[in-house]
Order: sequence, then structure tokens, then C-alpha cells
Amino acid sequence: MRICYVVAMVAEAKPFIERYGLKEVEAFFAPLPCRLYEGEVNGSILDVVLNGQQNGSDLVGCEAASVATLSAIQKLSPDLIINSGTCGAFKGNGASIAEVYIGNGVMFHDRRVPGDDTWGTQSLGNYAVWEGSEEMAKSLGYKTGKVTTGSSLDMQPCDLEVIQKHGGQLKDMEGAAVGFVCSLLHVPILYVKSVTDLCDSGAETFEEFSKNLHQACETLREANERVINYLTTF
Repeated sequence: MRICYVVAMVAEAKPFIERYGLKEVEAFFAPLPCRLYEGEVNGSILDVVLNGQQNGSDLVGCEAASVATLSAIQKLSPDLIINSGTCGAFKGNGASIAEVYIGNGVMFHDRRVPGDDTWGTQSLGNYAVWEGSEEMAKSLGYKTGKVTTGSSLDMQPCDLEVIQKHGGQLKDMEGAAVGFVCSLLHVPILYVKSVTDLCDSGAETFEEFSKNLHQACETLREANERVINYLTTF
């Protein structure tokens, strides 16, 4: 089995890469900025693909995630893509900082395209997730939630309206873009997310995100170890 993680930020991936002693394959995606780390776990190949950096900062957002996912699928032919990273959530839904969720759905919350049902359906996305997501979450004791994706860290009132209308629980900047590419190439996708900020807490988003990033990345590492063990001994 070949499992490929697509991750936006070094901080999100580094604890996991170090835990498994994954080695970087230099310039594998050149001239693209994406970076590949590779190793073997329980007889399965484990790849971690980072979006990369530009101008000294991690490439976050939908465009970078789409490029990384497409490149990873075309060059690695994985059996499963895992989009792992941090996210916002809602304390009104019972979420707490550094809590881990398994995604049970994914959509965009900021693609506002007027028109008939067909245009609206395409804009929202609502891509399928790996069919074993719910069972795995139950087995590992994690909550499930619908991931909604937008291109900005903040959330406008119109974004919140879409999130609430469609049952969104987790807010990120990459998930649906990764799901979109996987839907085109028919590769199953699993979402593993850890909460850095509570969208309805009243706190400034970037400050809360920065304050909680390290803690969320540690619980994300622990969750990914359990996920990998589940998948490779399943």
C-alpha cells in the first residue's frame, strides 16, 4: 500500500516526518516548490508531500494544495491521499483547541457562483471522502466533522452562512482543493485535522492560530501515528 500525505505547512508535517525518520527526496518535484519525504512503515510506503515555500513562507491555500496534490498523484500513484493539517472549528459545536477530527465530508465555503443548481453544485464541491473514514474514526475514538475550505484565514459573514447552511464543522484553506483533484483522478482521500482556533470564540484568528499551533501539531502527530498504524495493519 502506498499512502501519501499532502500537507501545507512545515510545522504541521515536521513532527510526523521526524517520528518515522522519513528522508527527503531532493528536487523530486523540481522546478515546482513541492517537497517529498519518503519512508516505509509496516511494509507500506509512506510519502509526505509539502506544498513548499515561496518568498520564505509556507505556501498555504487552495492553489498550492491543488498543485501539490496533482503532482503527487501523477508522480507517486498513491493508493490513498491523506490531507492532514490544522483547522478552525466552532465551540458551539463542542470543539476544543488541539482536538482531532476525521473529515466525513468536504466542500468550499467561499465560492459564490450564482446560477442554476448545476453551477451551485460545482461551486460547493461536496467531494466524496474515503469510504472507511467513519469506521476508522469510531475505532480510534475521534470525532468526525465536515471540512469546509476557503482561500482566506478569516471568515466573512457570507462564509459563515454557507458553512452553517451545509453543516460545516471544520474550516481550513486546503481540504476541498485536495478533494477536487482526487475526485478528478479517482483517488480516495482521508482528512485528519487538529483545531488551532475557534471561529466563534471572539478571539483574533491569527493570534489564536499562532498561540495554539504547536499544541495542535503535537496532537496531529499522535493522531497520524494511530491512523498509519490502523491503515497498515487493517
